[in-house]
Amino acid sequence: MRGVAPSNVAVALTALSLIVATAAQAKDRHLAFVACPIVQDTPTVPCWLAQYRGETYYMGIQSDVSADFNPPSLGHKVLVEGTVTDKTVCGARVIEPIRISIMPALSPECGDLRVVREGVDLGFTPPRPPGPSGGRLAFTPPAAPPTPTPPFTAKTFLVPYDFEGMVGFRTPDALTPALSFAQIIKPSRIEVTGYRGATRLSDGALLVEHEGIARERADEIARMLRGAGLDDVSFEIIAHERPTQGGPELRRVEIKIIP
Repeated sequence: MRGVAPSNVAVALTALSLIVATAAQAKDRHLAFVACPIVQDTPTVPCWLAQYRGETYYMGIQSDVSADFNPPSLGHKVLVEGTVTDKTVCGARVIEPIRISIMPALSPECGDLRVVREGVDLGFTPPRPPGPSGGRLAFTPPAAPPTPTPPFTAKTFLVPYDFEGMVGFRTPDALTPALSFAQIIKPSRIEVTGYRGATRLSDGALLVEHEGIARERADEIARMLRGAGLDDVSFEIIAHERPTQGGPELRRVEIKIIP
């Protein structure tokens, strides 16, 4: 490099090499695969595992709807997306962060329920013991957002989705802030935009959500908002049916609330 000291060139090349190596390592650690979920019982609460190419991975524990991890279902395969770590739980490698999606098709072969085994445990204390909760949730719900004050400006809220998923247990957590904002500012218009996703699996296969799901998602969210009292607001429904390849963050509905 003309006009640059050799030492500076060496430092720049070293930094570039580290960036490239870090990116390659992150890519190598990312996993996306479809497999049967496995229930592994423990002395405290069951944990959920999945196997891929001879390796067993930890997905999460059996908990209630307040947890970020909602367990899959035996009898259905599950799409697992996330980053492999060096940690182990339940004798399996931890994927964190992780996103799982229950595949719609029935898979009767997915029924592996394993009894408690010596040396296989959580390694941590679960948020609450198994059994009836007595009304106490395992995790504290997030704090309410601050109340907006004039002058109001347009704001966009995101509703995430599982692969091939529609409204589920976690949808109210994403929808409530949008509804509260709209009820306060009395919007003139709400734009609801649905998206259709595609996921490249680690084995090279491409999973694509079914055609029409973007519109189905947008319509469903609009119906829920209208049913919650926003029936006098003008809604614009937009659907991006061309699948966008990437991670779970692309499976979404955007709610733009316009004063």
